[in-house]
Amino acid sequence: MAAFLEAFGVDAWKLGFQIVNFLILLFLLNRYLFPRVLRLIDERHSKLSQGLEDAEAAARDRDLARAERETALTEARRESEELVARAAKTAEATGAEILAAARASAEHLTSRAREEIEAEKLRALAEIRGEVADLALEAAGKLVGTEMNAPTQRRLVDQFLAEHRN
Repeated sequence: MAAFLEAFGVDAWKLGFQIVNFLILLFLLNRYLFPRVLRLIDERHSKLSQGLEDAEAAARDRDLARAERETALTEARRESEELVARAAKTAEATGAEILAAARASAEHLTSRAREEIEAEKLRALAEIRGEVADLALEAAGKLVGTEMNAPTQRRLVDQFLAEHRN
């Protein structure tokens, strides 16, 4: 083997020394450098894995929050529609009550006005009858030339009015 090494111009001592140096370097690298590098690589790997898991969890949470938001929005829309419907019913009922009260009040006022008109009419007719009776008695007294007593006058006037009323 020495002839083989000499044929290529390799010094056996130098080669042996380089092999020993390489083994010492390999030992030191395995002992001190590689564990740290591997630990850093493992930490980096775990951080990346954790980041991916966190991203997936965030995506799930985001989807869940979106679903909850849509559900809440749908519920809020439904409630607002119910409130609007109830408000419309209440307004309609209140409007109907106000309208009924206004009609009742108008009917009451109309009825009262008719009663007052009728009472005023009767009072005016009674007043006119009294004046007509007085005028008739006065005219009759002038025609007859004498005065009649009050009960006789009243009886004649009532009889006259009863005949002309029909």
